[in-house]
Amino acid sequence: MENTPLQALFTSDIGLLSLFTILFILGMAAYIFFYVRRKVIEETAAHAKSIDKNTQKQSSL
Repeated sequence: MENTPLQALFTSDIGLLSLFTILFILGMAAYIFFYVRRKVIEETAAHAKSIDKNTQKQSSL
């Protein structure tokens, strides 16, 4: 009976811990990516809005 890498990954304790760790890190990376992406979009919109307000103030003077 030959123990292939996939069998070791899904059947042994250390393999399951490794699989959990890999999935956890991928999940964290996805969370951080979408969190930072959302914050960048929000800050960009706020910055553009403040520039528009400053432009309107200067043009009304």
